[in-house]
Amino acid sequence: MLVWIEKLNPVSQALLATIFTWGMTAAGAAQVFFFRSISRKIMDPMLGFAAGVMLAASFWSLLAPAVALSRQSSLPAWLVPAIGFLAGGFFLRLVDKLLPHLHPDSPTTQAEGLKTTWQRSILLVLAITLHNIPEGLAVGVSFGAAGSGLVGTSLSSAISLSLGIGLQNYPEGAAVALPLRREGLSAGKSFWFGQLSGLVEPLAAVFGAAAVLLVKPLLPYALSFAAGAMVFVVVEELIPESQTGEYTDLATLGTIAGFVTMMVLDIAFS
Repeated sequence: MLVWIEKLNPVSQALLATIFTWGMTAAGAAQVFFFRSISRKIMDPMLGFAAGVMLAASFWSLLAPAVALSRQSSLPAWLVPAIGFLAGGFFLRLVDKLLPHLHPDSPTTQAEGLKTTWQRSILLVLAITLHNIPEGLAVGVSFGAAGSGLVGTSLSSAISLSLGIGLQNYPEGAAVALPLRREGLSAGKSFWFGQLSGLVEPLAAVFGAAAVLLVKPLLPYALSFAAGAMVFVVVEELIPESQTGEYTDLATLGTIAGFVTMMVLDIAFS
């Protein structure tokens, strides 16, 4: 399997990997065919797990390779990762400020971003789409980095990142689809909107892989940019959402489990 993947170009690898991560989003959304809702006792640890995976991926799969690459330049090793990380965080802050979206279980009056008359279902989808932009970008940049053959990067590491992102996409798909089902949408429509939130990942991945292949000096910036964007999502969205109910300890344990899972995947595949 790995030999076959190695024969593909990095853009195709990134596309294939994010088709998998989108599939995991769709699998999570498919829960609407079996349940109308999900207990917060289950959802909060799942969201915590997603946060832990993204936190670990931000360092092990993105920042660490960016630092390794930066050591080869004439600039201080900390400078490029710091610039890229801050740029990623500020970019997601701008998107969060402008993109209309609504968090699950929140009234429409608490919608964030620019004011709009869009339906509640669209706003819920856009909230998770916001998560998936940096995830897809991270996968694409990782495969582009591996294709560049530079130190600190590898195809195995990119694959492990894809596996981790896929695992944490499952609860994200459920986090969109199940609230829609609970509010009265049909199972088919709830599933459609739930999986739709993951379709941005292949687009972001192809863009990220192509960008770093065309402009290799951008690679350490791109890796750290993706890391900063992912950390913004974790701190701004996932962790607060997982801590709103009465199962905060379970959510915290889920975060730890997610972090360890991603760390083990990255080290084992590196």
